[in-house]
Amino acid sequence: MSAPRWLRTAGLVLAAFAGGAVTSQAVHARNQSSSPYDPFDQLSWVLVLVENHYVDPAQRNKIVEGAIKGMVAELDPHSAYMTPQEYTLFQSDTEGKFGGIGVEVDFRDERVIVLAPMEGSPAARGGVKAGDEIVAIEGKLVRGERLEKIIGLMRGPAGSRVRITLRRQGVSEAIQLDLAREEIHVASVVGKRLDSDIAYVKLRQFQAGTHEELLRVTAKLRAESSRPLRGVLLDMRNNPGGLVDEAEAVADEMLDTGVIYTTRHRGKVIDEAKASGGGALANLPIVTLVNEYSASSSELVAGALQDNRRASVIGSSTFGKGSVQTIFDLPGGAGMRLTTMRYYTPSGRSIQAQGIQPDVRVEASRPLQPGEVVRESDLDGHLPAEAGGGTANTNVARGPIVRATADDTGPARDVPTDPTKGSDFVLATGYKMLIERLGAAPR
Repeated sequence: MSAPRWLRTAGLVLAAFAGGAVTSQAVHARNQSSSPYDPFDQLSWVLVLVENHYVDPAQRNKIVEGAIKGMVAELDPHSAYMTPQEYTLFQSDTEGKFGGIGVEVDFRDERVIVLAPMEGSPAARGGVKAGDEIVAIEGKLVRGERLEKIIGLMRGPAGSRVRITLRRQGVSEAIQLDLAREEIHVASVVGKRLDSDIAYVKLRQFQAGTHEELLRVTAKLRAESSRPLRGVLLDMRNNPGGLVDEAEAVADEMLDTGVIYTTRHRGKVIDEAKASGGGALANLPIVTLVNEYSASSSELVAGALQDNRRASVIGSSTFGKGSVQTIFDLPGGAGMRLTTMRYYTPSGRSIQAQGIQPDVRVEASRPLQPGEVVRESDLDGHLPAEAGGGTANTNVARGPIVRATADDTGPARDVPTDPTKGSDFVLATGYKMLIERLGAAPR
């Protein structure tokens, strides 16, 4: 597919830079008249000044790359220019593989807690244990940082090394580890058959193949017993989103009819995704679990199930990323992630900077401190919400509010067959709600 015309034009501008230095006199002369190219003249002017007057010789490619990065980053928090190395890492991530140390983490009270090292991973071989707190990465303290930034610090090319500092209960001194990153493969869907024939399905992210993984996992759960499944506990907590087409396919499996989402570009409807019917889970009651780290495509799925009255949503207000990014290939192996659309729930509610409000809101067992939870609306330069023609989304709970117990540990790594006997309060609440809907006591 040919590059968009504007992209070819940008390539011509960069080619002009690469062709040789523009004299300051020539740039000054062009600046005397107004034209559509004035901004490029200004950029050329600055480039010449830097090359001629900076204290040390400047590398033109590095300067131009920085200018492009700044231009795209100025738009919103999710648009970005990616160098060839960054683009390669990004593509690997969407395929469910990346260079890392193989550790699953959670955010608790601004602390990064290890849920578990992946079996056979560098983290497991290096001695990382469940319950460890990651205090620093490459000497940088991480408490209070955004979770995605922390994960980004741990990732890198396979074969590169990363230093992490851990704090472990019962050990007085900090533990320092120097680990070599390896290619990590992550399953985006995990499942377990719970008591009362409930299917617990955890969607970690939406990557290439997530839809097929969902079908394999649910088929396996069905095959574990001669009794049919009676309901689905869908866990999308800490799901940062991912590929929209995979999220659409997942939602389609849970709907018989109805709209899944719509997208708009500059106020005009671009696409309206609809359920095709006959989904593998379309006839089962569903309860969906979300939290403040459920973002983007996971919010799309939660909104589709909520608006179509297919699922009750339990947890906390979601992150609020209601924008779609298009990926563009650039010359030289670089790439660009550009926000091109906003998406809306079936009823026309905007998710952007507002999130999905749960039907049952679960509040933390203690009051949260300002800045402890960061959502889209807290990010500098975030896109505003835009009316989609439906009911306005507000930050008010749609139903009852319950407070978690003091011993709540957040998302459980190991889910018990009877979640009411575990310490994951939201999971237990969702399980009990599903059981009540089925009109049966746990068995």
